[in-house]
Amino acid sequence: MLDIREFADLEQLQIIQDLFSDATGLAAIAVAADGKYITKGSNFTDFCMKYTRGSELGAMRCIQCDNECTGTYFCHAGLMDFSADIVIKGEKVGAIIGGQVLPSEPDEEKFRGIARELGVNENAYIRALEKVPVRDEKTIRAAADLLGNIVNLLCNFQYEQYINARRLDTFNEELAGINANITSAKDLMRDLHNTATMENILAINANIEAAQAGKAGVGFAVVAGEIGELSKQSAQVYNEIEDLVNEIQKSVNKIKSAG
Repeated sequence: MLDIREFADLEQLQIIQDLFSDATGLAAIAVAADGKYITKGSNFTDFCMKYTRGSELGAMRCIQCDNECTGTYFCHAGLMDFSADIVIKGEKVGAIIGGQVLPSEPDEEKFRGIARELGVNENAYIRALEKVPVRDEKTIRAAADLLGNIVNLLCNFQYEQYINARRLDTFNEELAGINANITSAKDLMRDLHNTATMENILAINANIEAAQAGKAGVGFAVVAGEIGELSKQSAQVYNEIEDLVNEIQKSVNKIKSAG
């Protein structure tokens, strides 16, 4: 399960959210998939936070709206709210929610009735209502869609950056491992070269001893000749392997410098 907190730049998200609220008057806040807030609320109103959610019944109804409503909708208190999912690779990783605006001038008597229903002081409720921004419904829906699209583009871009950074880290780790293995292979090649040289020296000495032994050393001379031939073949194979190892190292270095 993806956790938006692992890859999203929450400070940048906060800036975009604040600018959105300043420009439109709509409240906004971002939440993770577990429902926990990942930004600070922008432009939240006392009408919603202090009075509506401040009452037991109002809080219960607000939570129900938060959990069940999607898109742009009318909340139980008569305001327009919105909720836009943040989706990465088909998986919901959070949401940007908000609103808290009126789509038209409010009917005071209607809201006094809501205040009585919630058990909230009517006059205080109406005073808080008077500070709620009024935007036409078309503007509210367009603003909510705009914020949802921007946040999704931002989070998807940051997720790709996060994944690419992890891939690059893995790539660099693997390159370091390849370089270490190449160094070990070169050390082994030097040992093999030394062994081949010693085999060649032994073959030469054996031929000398066989020549000095005359007829008695004929069989020994044949064996010494075979050892010398094997030594030459081994040296040739070792050289070819060393050339291949060097070519691999050149390729690795090119890849590393290109990164």
